[in-house]
Amino acid sequence: MASKLLDRLRRSLFKEGASAEPGAEEFPESSELEDDTECVSARLSGTLSFEGERTLDSEDTGEASGPDSDSDFLAESIENGSCSTEGSPVALPPGGVTLLTSQMRESWRSSQSRSIPVKLLFEVTDASVVQDGSSKYVLYTIHVIQSGMFDRSPALITRRYTDFERLHARLRRRHGDEMEGVCFPRKKLRRNFAAETIAKRSRAFEQYLSHLLSLAELCHSPTFLEFFYLGDLRAGQVLLRGGRYQEALGFFLNALRLQEKLGCQAQHQQRAHWLFTLLGLVACFQELDQLGEAQEHCDRALQDLAPSQHALQQQNLHPLLVPLLQANVRLSWKISKDKRRWEALLLEIQDTGVDTGNQPSLKEYLIKEVLEDSEGDPKLRVKGDST
Repeated sequence: MASKLLDRLRRSLFKEGASAEPGAEEFPESSELEDDTECVSARLSGTLSFEGERTLDSEDTGEASGPDSDSDFLAESIENGSCSTEGSPVALPPGGVTLLTSQMRESWRSSQSRSIPVKLLFEVTDASVVQDGSSKYVLYTIHVIQSGMFDRSPALITRRYTDFERLHARLRRRHGDEMEGVCFPRKKLRRNFAAETIAKRSRAFEQYLSHLLSLAELCHSPTFLEFFYLGDLRAGQVLLRGGRYQEALGFFLNALRLQEKLGCQAQHQQRAHWLFTLLGLVACFQELDQLGEAQEHCDRALQDLAPSQHALQQQNLHPLLVPLLQANVRLSWKISKDKRRWEALLLEIQDTGVDTGNQPSLKEYLIKEVLEDSEGDPKLRVKGDST
C-alpha cells in the first residue's frame, strides 16, 4: 500500500515539475556547441544556467555576466533530489491507510538510495572574465559533487581554457588509443567572451570531464587525477611556507575532498600526494591550535603507514613514520586521547635499532618537499594563475 502511495506521489510531483518550467533550458543539448564540440556525447549533460542575452565582447573591461549563484544552484539541486512533500495534499489510499510526511520522505529517500548509484557530477556554477594586465581569460568554477546521496562536502576547482587544453594534450600523449573518441571544444577566433559562448563551453567542459570519468583507463590515470587536486596542494604549500596557515588550510581541505571523491587514497601512484595532504592538514590545524583535528588527520595518516611485522623486522619503514608517531603521541597526550597503540609501535621501532631521536619535523618535510606531477613537472602554480 505504501508503494502505491509513493508511486502516486511521484507521478504527481513529476507532472507538476514538468509543467512548471516549460523551456527552462536556454541551450538545449541537441544544439550544444554546434561549431565547437560536435562530437561531445549528448548523453553527458550539465546544468549550468546562463543568460544568453547578455554578451561581453573581447574589448569590454567589465566583468562577465555570470550564471546563477552557487547557493541558488545547489539549493535547487538538493530540493529536486530530496523531493520534499511537506505541505502537499495527498489523497488517501483505499482502506484509509496513511503515512506521515516524514515517513514518506524517509521511504522515498530509501528507495532513491537503492536505485541511484553514487557517482560524480561536474557542474560549472560560475564563469567569470578575468583581466590580468594585457591578458584576458575566462575562469570556470566547477563543483565536484557526489550524486545519489546528500553530499556534505562538495569540492570545487577553478580552471581556464588553457588548463583543460593542457590536460587534453597530456592525455592524448599518454593514452592515445583511449582518447580516440574523446572530443575537445576548439578555440574560437571571435566572441570568446560572449555569454552564449561561455555558457556553451561551460556545458562542454562538464561533458568532457564526465566522459573522461566514464572511461576506466583514464579516470584512474595520474594525469586526470592530478588535474583536480595538485594545484590546491601547491597553493597550500606556498601559503604554509609563508606562515599563512588559515588560508593554506582551505586549500588542503579542498584537496582532501577532491582526492576522496576521486578515490586517490586507493591509488598507489597517488600515495605520496595523499600523504602530503594529510600532513598539510596536521601542520595547519596544529599551528591554529585545533589539536583534535590535527590528531585525527595524524591518526589517519598512520593507518596508511603502519608497517607489518615483517616490514618492522626488516626495518622497511616509511621515512615519515617515526615523525608521525612522535607527533601523534604528543597530540594525543595534549587532548587526553588513548595513545598506547602508537607508543607501543614507537618502542618496537626503537628496539629494532632505528634512531628515533634525529628525525625531521613534519613541517620541515612539507616546506622542503618538491611536488611533482606525473610528468615530473615541479612548477608551482596556484589557483587562478594567469600563465
